[in-house]
Amino acid sequence: MPDLTTALFTLVALLLAVHLLSAVLTVWRAWRPKRPVPAGRMSQPVTLLRPVCGLDPNDEATLGSTFKLDPHPNLEIVFCAARESDPVVPLVRRLIANNRHVNARLLIGDERPTPNPKLNNLVKGWHGTRSEWVIMADSNVLLPRDYVSQLLAAYRSDTGLVCSPPVGSAPKGVAAEIECAFLNTYQGRFQVAADTIGFGFAQGKTMFWRRDLLDDAGGIEALGRDAAEDAAATKIVRREGRRVRLVDRPYSQPLGQRRLREVWQRQVRWARLRRATFPLCYAPEILAGGMLPMTIGGLIAADFDVAPAAAVVGLGIIWYGTEIAVARLAGWHLSAWSPVAFVLRDLMLPAMWVEGWTGNGFNWRGNEMNATLTISEARQPNG
Repeated sequence: MPDLTTALFTLVALLLAVHLLSAVLTVWRAWRPKRPVPAGRMSQPVTLLRPVCGLDPNDEATLGSTFKLDPHPNLEIVFCAARESDPVVPLVRRLIANNRHVNARLLIGDERPTPNPKLNNLVKGWHGTRSEWVIMADSNVLLPRDYVSQLLAAYRSDTGLVCSPPVGSAPKGVAAEIECAFLNTYQGRFQVAADTIGFGFAQGKTMFWRRDLLDDAGGIEALGRDAAEDAAATKIVRREGRRVRLVDRPYSQPLGQRRLREVWQRQVRWARLRRATFPLCYAPEILAGGMLPMTIGGLIAADFDVAPAAAVVGLGIIWYGTEIAVARLAGWHLSAWSPVAFVLRDLMLPAMWVEGWTGNGFNWRGNEMNATLTISEARQPNG
């Protein structure tokens, strides 16, 4: 038993060390000075593509932020919708009409060259513009004023793609607090930390491309080779011997009201996509979260003359206290509900991990999709 106890203690220590290191790296990234944009790059043409589909309560703020960006001499903004009848179209048209000083337009068309509806919505924008630099930004992301300059500054000689994970903000209700706990001090923390040590991977909320690199890989349609365009993007960039980089200060996604079922389904969808596209990276996720080290700590506490309850509480204070510190120091959402949301999230993680392995199907905005479906296996008819 002593050998088993030693092994379990080592595992707890290792998990805690990874947790603390990822927290330190995340805070360091949030606090380090902003990088300047290389000379001459700010004058180069940039296209910002924003796919829109359906009307969400926060669209007025998130889509409106597109028109509040710092002035850029050659910025073109293109909204993409599949159908004129989409309820978000009148809002987009109104925003464009009220901001005529901004170079913005709306493209409507329902091309379907891939199994990915969001990607299909962007195809007409990609082919209908010519800028060297192209940003793809989801409609639910709140863009900071210096959005374009941040992305330009993050792009370096070895970069293939610049991205940003979403940081949940303005949650209303317990379910939205849980979603914040998933997005921020769990997924966001790990993504920023992984990028800091040179293992960045794409996130579809914001993707900043140099056009020629993606065109050489087969164009925007190449992002449909995987069910998730960000997974396909990661593979393309790494195949070219380049790096995916994240911005230092991830961009906000206002959440508002959420239902627990929606949060669960969204997280399961992402879990299945991660498992389908990067199974070796997905497998260790069962070790993430505070429940495993706290449970093991309670089981072996007696071997160290420590009360099991004291061990569990002590590890919990360290674990979740670290997450609280990350949220506060990085400027992310933090409320009295946050510690409760952290615990509830970690209680959900094991079941979610299993769900990731046991299914492939998911629903995205009314579209039934499959995590293993690729562009070579399914083509959607036009119409």
